[in-house]
Amino acid sequence: MNSNAPVPSAASYGATPAPHEDASTPLSAEAEEHVALAQRVSASTRFEKPAQTRVFVVANQKGGVGKTTTTVNIAAALAMRGLRVLVIDLDPQGNSSTALNIPHQEGTPGVYEAIVDGTDLDELVKPCPDIEGLTVLPASIDLAGAEIELVSLVARESRLDRALQTYLKDCAEAGDRIDYVLIDCPPSLGLLTVNAMVAGREVLIPIQCEYYALEGLGQLVRNIELIRSHLNPQLEITTILLTMYDARTRLSSGVADEVRTYFTDKVLKTSIPRSVRISEAPSYQQSVLTYDAMSSGALSYLEAAREIATAGQEESAE
Repeated sequence: MNSNAPVPSAASYGATPAPHEDASTPLSAEAEEHVALAQRVSASTRFEKPAQTRVFVVANQKGGVGKTTTTVNIAAALAMRGLRVLVIDLDPQGNSSTALNIPHQEGTPGVYEAIVDGTDLDELVKPCPDIEGLTVLPASIDLAGAEIELVSLVARESRLDRALQTYLKDCAEAGDRIDYVLIDCPPSLGLLTVNAMVAGREVLIPIQCEYYALEGLGQLVRNIELIRSHLNPQLEITTILLTMYDARTRLSSGVADEVRTYFTDKVLKTSIPRSVRISEAPSYQQSVLTYDAMSSGALSYLEAAREIATAGQEESAE
Protein backbone atom coordinates (compact mmCIF):
# COMPACT_ATOMS: atom_id res chain seq x y z
CA MET A 1 0.00 0.00 0.00
CA ASN A 2 1.29 3.42 -0.92
CA SER A 3 0.95 5.26 2.40
CA ASN A 4 1.81 8.61 0.79
CA ALA A 5 -1.02 8.47 -1.71
CA PRO A 6 -4.30 10.14 -0.74
CA VAL A 7 -7.10 7.80 0.19
CA PRO A 8 -9.35 7.55 -2.89
CA SER A 9 -12.52 9.59 -3.03
CA ALA A 10 -15.81 8.53 -4.57
CA ALA A 11 -16.84 12.03 -5.55
CA SER A 12 -15.71 11.87 -9.18
CA TYR A 13 -17.73 8.85 -10.24
CA GLY A 14 -21.01 8.66 -12.11
CA ALA A 15 -23.11 5.58 -12.71
CA THR A 16 -23.36 5.87 -16.51
CA PRO A 17 -23.20 2.47 -18.22
CA ALA A 18 -20.14 2.03 -20.39
CA PRO A 19 -21.04 2.12 -24.10
CA HIS A 20 -20.60 -1.01 -26.21
CA GLU A 21 -20.36 -1.13 -29.96
CA ASP A 22 -21.99 -4.55 -30.09
CA ALA A 23 -24.82 -5.35 -27.71
CA SER A 24 -23.85 -9.04 -27.67
CA THR A 25 -20.26 -8.39 -26.61
CA PRO A 26 -20.79 -7.99 -22.83
CA LEU A 27 -22.80 -11.21 -22.54
CA SER A 28 -20.30 -13.07 -24.67
CA ALA A 29 -17.37 -11.81 -22.62
CA GLU A 30 -19.18 -12.67 -19.39
CA ALA A 31 -19.87 -16.21 -20.60
CA GLU A 32 -16.25 -16.71 -21.62
CA GLU A 33 -15.02 -15.44 -18.25
CA HIS A 34 -17.43 -17.78 -16.43
CA VAL A 35 -16.13 -20.80 -18.35
CA ALA A 36 -12.50 -19.78 -17.77
CA LEU A 37 -13.15 -19.28 -14.05
CA ALA A 38 -14.86 -22.67 -13.75
CA GLN A 39 -11.86 -24.31 -15.41
CA ARG A 40 -9.37 -22.57 -13.10
CA VAL A 41 -11.09 -23.48 -9.86
CA SER A 42 -12.00 -27.01 -10.88
CA ALA A 43 -8.38 -27.72 -11.75
CA SER A 44 -7.33 -27.02 -8.15
CA THR A 45 -8.41 -29.81 -5.83
CA ARG A 46 -6.99 -29.05 -2.39
CA PHE A 47 -5.32 -25.89 -1.13
CA GLU A 48 -1.94 -26.14 0.58
CA LYS A 49 -1.93 -25.61 4.33
CA PRO A 50 -0.24 -22.39 5.50
CA ALA A 51 2.94 -22.69 7.56
CA GLN A 52 1.03 -21.36 10.57
CA THR A 53 -2.53 -20.37 11.39
CA ARG A 54 -3.60 -17.24 9.52
CA VAL A 55 -6.02 -15.01 11.43
CA PHE A 56 -8.03 -12.62 9.24
CA VAL A 57 -10.13 -9.71 10.44
CA VAL A 58 -12.86 -8.97 7.88
CA ALA A 59 -13.55 -5.30 8.55
CA ASN A 60 -15.11 -2.19 7.09
CA GLN A 61 -17.12 0.17 9.25
CA LYS A 62 -19.49 0.82 6.35
CA GLY A 63 -22.47 -1.52 6.34
CA GLY A 64 -23.64 -3.44 3.29
CA VAL A 65 -20.26 -3.89 1.61
CA GLY A 66 -20.19 -7.69 1.89
CA LYS A 67 -18.27 -8.36 5.12
CA THR A 68 -20.45 -11.24 6.28
CA THR A 69 -20.93 -12.61 2.76
CA THR A 70 -17.18 -12.54 2.23
CA THR A 71 -16.42 -14.13 5.60
CA VAL A 72 -18.88 -16.97 5.08
CA ASN A 73 -17.97 -17.76 1.48
CA ILE A 74 -14.20 -17.46 1.78
CA ALA A 75 -14.37 -19.71 4.85
CA ALA A 76 -16.57 -22.21 3.01
CA ALA A 77 -14.24 -22.23 -0.01
CA LEU A 78 -11.14 -22.84 2.12
CA ALA A 79 -12.84 -25.62 4.09
CA MET A 80 -14.19 -27.30 0.95
CA ARG A 81 -10.63 -27.41 -0.36
CA GLY A 82 -9.40 -29.44 2.61
CA LEU A 83 -8.43 -26.81 5.19
CA ARG A 84 -9.53 -26.40 8.83
CA VAL A 85 -11.33 -23.10 9.24
CA LEU A 86 -12.85 -21.26 12.20
CA VAL A 87 -15.34 -18.41 11.71
CA ILE A 88 -15.80 -16.03 14.65
CA ASP A 89 -19.09 -14.15 14.36
CA LEU A 90 -18.49 -10.86 16.17
CA ASP A 91 -21.61 -9.09 14.89
CA PRO A 92 -24.60 -9.07 17.30
CA GLN A 93 -26.90 -9.59 14.30
CA GLY A 94 -25.40 -13.08 13.96
CA ASN A 95 -25.63 -13.16 10.17
CA SER A 96 -22.55 -15.36 9.73
CA SER A 97 -24.08 -17.85 12.16
CA THR A 98 -27.32 -17.80 10.15
CA ALA A 99 -25.59 -18.36 6.82
CA LEU A 100 -23.62 -21.32 8.20
CA ASN A 101 -26.71 -22.91 9.78
CA ILE A 102 -25.56 -22.43 13.39
CA PRO A 103 -28.23 -21.77 16.07
CA HIS A 104 -27.77 -18.33 17.62
CA GLN A 105 -31.02 -17.34 19.26
CA GLU A 106 -30.93 -15.21 22.41
CA GLY A 107 -29.23 -17.09 25.24
CA THR A 108 -27.17 -19.36 22.95
CA PRO A 109 -23.61 -19.59 24.34
CA GLY A 110 -21.11 -18.04 21.97
CA VAL A 111 -18.65 -15.19 21.54
CA TYR A 112 -20.31 -13.12 24.30
CA GLU A 113 -19.47 -15.78 26.88
CA ALA A 114 -15.92 -15.97 25.53
CA ILE A 115 -15.04 -12.29 25.78
CA VAL A 116 -17.18 -11.18 28.74
CA ASP A 117 -17.32 -14.29 30.96
CA GLY A 118 -14.01 -15.86 29.91
CA THR A 119 -15.54 -19.20 28.87
CA ASP A 120 -13.17 -21.50 26.96
CA LEU A 121 -13.77 -21.55 23.21
CA ASP A 122 -13.79 -25.35 23.05
CA GLU A 123 -17.09 -25.22 24.97
CA LEU A 124 -18.57 -22.71 22.53
CA VAL A 125 -17.36 -23.54 19.01
CA LYS A 126 -19.87 -25.46 16.87
CA PRO A 127 -19.28 -27.49 13.67
CA CYS A 128 -20.98 -26.29 10.48
CA PRO A 129 -23.41 -29.09 9.57
CA ASP A 130 -23.03 -28.58 5.82
CA ILE A 131 -19.26 -28.19 5.39
CA GLU A 132 -16.67 -30.55 6.82
CA GLY A 133 -13.72 -28.83 8.47
CA LEU A 134 -15.58 -25.58 9.13
CA THR A 135 -16.42 -24.54 12.71
CA VAL A 136 -18.14 -21.43 14.04
CA LEU A 137 -18.07 -19.37 17.23
CA PRO A 138 -21.62 -18.00 17.03
CA ALA A 139 -22.99 -14.60 18.03
CA SER A 140 -26.37 -13.92 19.59
CA ILE A 141 -28.18 -10.66 20.31
CA ASP A 142 -26.63 -10.85 23.82
CA LEU A 143 -23.47 -9.50 22.19
CA ALA A 144 -25.19 -6.14 21.66
CA GLY A 145 -24.49 -5.21 25.29
CA ALA A 146 -20.89 -6.37 25.26
CA GLU A 147 -19.52 -2.96 24.19
CA ILE A 148 -20.76 -1.44 27.45
CA GLU A 149 -19.76 -4.38 29.65
CA LEU A 150 -16.25 -4.53 28.21
CA VAL A 151 -15.48 -0.97 29.29
CA SER A 152 -15.00 -1.93 32.94
CA LEU A 153 -13.13 -5.20 32.32
CA VAL A 154 -9.37 -5.68 32.69
CA ALA A 155 -7.46 -5.84 29.36
CA ARG A 156 -10.72 -5.17 27.56
CA GLU A 157 -9.09 -4.85 24.11
CA SER A 158 -7.34 -8.24 24.21
CA ARG A 159 -9.96 -10.58 25.66
CA LEU A 160 -10.77 -12.21 22.33
CA ASP A 161 -7.07 -12.57 21.51
CA ARG A 162 -6.33 -14.43 24.74
CA ALA A 163 -9.30 -16.78 24.30
CA LEU A 164 -8.44 -17.44 20.66
CA GLN A 165 -4.72 -18.07 21.20
CA THR A 166 -5.48 -20.56 23.99
CA TYR A 167 -7.95 -22.38 21.74
CA LEU A 168 -5.57 -22.47 18.75
CA LYS A 169 -2.81 -23.86 20.96
CA ASP A 170 -5.11 -26.57 22.35
CA CYS A 171 -6.23 -27.57 18.85
CA ALA A 172 -2.63 -27.78 17.60
CA GLU A 173 -1.57 -29.90 20.57
CA ALA A 174 -4.51 -32.24 19.91
CA GLY A 175 -3.34 -32.71 16.30
CA ASP A 176 -6.21 -30.68 14.82
CA ARG A 177 -4.56 -27.39 13.91
CA ILE A 178 -6.79 -24.60 12.61
CA ASP A 179 -5.43 -23.30 9.29
CA TYR A 180 -7.53 -20.15 8.92
CA VAL A 181 -9.54 -17.98 11.32
CA LEU A 182 -11.92 -15.39 9.86
CA ILE A 183 -13.44 -12.82 12.23
CA ASP A 184 -16.60 -11.14 10.97
CA CYS A 185 -16.73 -7.64 12.46
CA PRO A 186 -19.77 -5.43 13.09
CA PRO A 187 -20.14 -2.28 10.94
CA SER A 188 -18.48 -0.01 13.49
CA LEU A 189 -15.09 0.83 14.98
CA GLY A 190 -16.06 0.10 18.59
CA LEU A 191 -14.60 -2.26 21.20
CA LEU A 192 -15.76 -5.41 19.44
CA THR A 193 -13.89 -4.44 16.28
CA VAL A 194 -10.85 -3.41 18.37
CA ASN A 195 -10.92 -6.87 19.99
CA ALA A 196 -10.98 -8.44 16.54
CA MET A 197 -8.01 -6.38 15.36
CA VAL A 198 -5.97 -7.18 18.45
CA ALA A 199 -6.69 -10.88 17.89
CA GLY A 200 -6.01 -10.74 14.15
CA ARG A 201 -2.82 -10.72 12.13
CA GLU A 202 -4.21 -9.82 8.71
CA VAL A 203 -7.01 -7.46 7.68
CA LEU A 204 -9.27 -8.31 4.76
CA ILE A 205 -11.28 -5.29 3.62
CA PRO A 206 -14.25 -5.88 1.30
CA ILE A 207 -14.92 -2.76 -0.77
CA GLN A 208 -18.19 -2.37 -2.59
CA CYS A 209 -17.82 -1.01 -6.13
CA GLU A 210 -20.34 1.78 -5.63
CA TYR A 211 -20.42 5.52 -5.02
CA TYR A 212 -20.20 5.66 -1.22
CA ALA A 213 -17.86 2.70 -0.82
CA LEU A 214 -14.68 4.76 -0.51
CA GLU A 215 -16.05 7.19 2.04
CA GLY A 216 -14.70 6.40 5.48
CA LEU A 217 -11.96 4.16 4.11
CA GLY A 218 -9.32 6.62 5.26
CA GLN A 219 -10.68 6.48 8.81
CA LEU A 220 -10.53 2.67 8.76
CA VAL A 221 -6.91 2.73 7.60
CA ARG A 222 -5.99 5.27 10.29
CA ASN A 223 -7.65 3.16 12.99
CA ILE A 224 -5.74 0.10 11.84
CA GLU A 225 -2.50 2.10 12.07
CA LEU A 226 -3.40 3.21 15.60
CA ILE A 227 -4.01 -0.38 16.67
CA ARG A 228 -0.71 -1.39 15.06
CA SER A 229 1.09 1.33 17.00
CA HIS A 230 -0.46 0.76 20.40
CA LEU A 231 -1.97 -2.71 20.66
CA ASN A 232 -0.96 -5.13 17.90
CA PRO A 233 2.21 -4.47 15.89
CA GLN A 234 1.65 -7.70 13.92
CA LEU A 235 -1.57 -6.42 12.33
CA GLU A 236 -1.36 -5.62 8.62
CA ILE A 237 -3.75 -4.92 5.76
CA THR A 238 -2.95 -7.80 3.41
CA THR A 239 -6.08 -8.33 1.33
CA ILE A 240 -8.60 -6.10 -0.44
CA LEU A 241 -11.59 -7.71 -2.14
CA LEU A 242 -13.79 -5.79 -4.57
CA THR A 243 -17.44 -6.81 -4.15
CA MET A 244 -20.69 -6.18 -6.05
CA TYR A 245 -18.67 -5.48 -9.17
CA ASP A 246 -20.61 -4.72 -12.36
CA ALA A 247 -18.33 -4.66 -15.41
CA ARG A 248 -21.03 -2.92 -17.46
CA THR A 249 -20.73 0.40 -15.62
CA ARG A 250 -18.05 3.06 -15.54
CA LEU A 251 -18.74 3.41 -11.81
CA SER A 252 -17.51 -0.08 -10.90
CA SER A 253 -14.42 0.14 -13.08
CA GLY A 254 -13.68 3.64 -11.75
CA VAL A 255 -13.88 2.56 -8.11
CA ALA A 256 -11.81 -0.55 -8.89
CA ASP A 257 -9.10 1.53 -10.58
CA GLU A 258 -8.90 3.92 -7.61
CA VAL A 259 -8.67 1.06 -5.12
CA ARG A 260 -5.97 -0.73 -7.15
CA THR A 261 -3.99 2.51 -7.45
CA TYR A 262 -4.02 3.06 -3.70
CA PHE A 263 -3.66 -0.50 -2.37
CA THR A 264 -1.64 -1.87 -5.35
CA ASP A 265 -0.84 -5.59 -5.01
CA LYS A 266 -2.99 -6.05 -1.90
CA VAL A 267 -6.09 -6.06 -4.12
CA LEU A 268 -7.10 -9.54 -5.25
CA LYS A 269 -7.28 -10.02 -9.01
CA THR A 270 -10.67 -11.65 -8.56
CA SER A 271 -13.63 -9.37 -7.94
CA ILE A 272 -17.02 -10.58 -6.74
CA PRO A 273 -19.86 -9.81 -9.18
CA ARG A 274 -23.37 -8.76 -8.32
CA SER A 275 -25.22 -12.06 -8.07
CA VAL A 276 -28.75 -13.08 -7.18
CA ARG A 277 -27.43 -16.44 -5.96
CA ILE A 278 -25.13 -14.76 -3.42
CA SER A 279 -28.11 -12.80 -2.07
CA GLU A 280 -30.40 -15.84 -1.98
CA ALA A 281 -28.07 -18.29 -0.24
CA PRO A 282 -28.32 -16.93 3.37
CA SER A 283 -32.13 -17.26 3.33
CA TYR A 284 -31.56 -21.01 2.96
CA GLN A 285 -28.90 -20.94 5.73
CA GLN A 286 -26.19 -21.75 3.21
CA SER A 287 -23.08 -20.28 1.65
CA VAL A 288 -23.32 -19.64 -2.08
CA LEU A 289 -20.86 -22.50 -2.61
CA THR A 290 -23.28 -25.03 -1.15
CA TYR A 291 -26.37 -23.29 -2.57
CA ASP A 292 -25.23 -23.08 -6.21
CA ALA A 293 -21.67 -24.28 -6.71
CA MET A 294 -21.48 -23.34 -10.40
CA SER A 295 -22.89 -19.83 -10.10
CA SER A 296 -20.65 -16.89 -10.93
CA GLY A 297 -20.67 -15.83 -7.26
CA ALA A 298 -19.57 -19.25 -6.00
CA LEU A 299 -16.80 -19.55 -8.60
CA SER A 300 -15.56 -16.03 -7.85
CA TYR A 301 -15.36 -16.66 -4.10
CA LEU A 302 -13.59 -19.95 -4.73
CA GLU A 303 -11.05 -18.20 -6.94
CA ALA A 304 -10.59 -15.41 -4.37
CA ALA A 305 -9.95 -18.05 -1.69
CA ARG A 306 -7.40 -19.69 -3.98
CA GLU A 307 -5.60 -16.36 -4.34
CA ILE A 308 -5.53 -15.91 -0.56
CA ALA A 309 -4.21 -19.44 0.01
CA THR A 310 -1.60 -19.07 -2.72
CA ALA A 311 -0.42 -15.72 -1.32
CA GLY A 312 0.07 -17.41 2.03
CA GLN A 313 2.27 -20.05 0.45
CA GLU A 314 4.37 -17.41 -1.33
CA GLU A 315 4.92 -15.53 1.93
CA SER A 316 5.92 -18.77 3.69
CA ALA A 317 8.45 -19.50 0.96
CA GLU A 318 10.03 -16.08 1.39
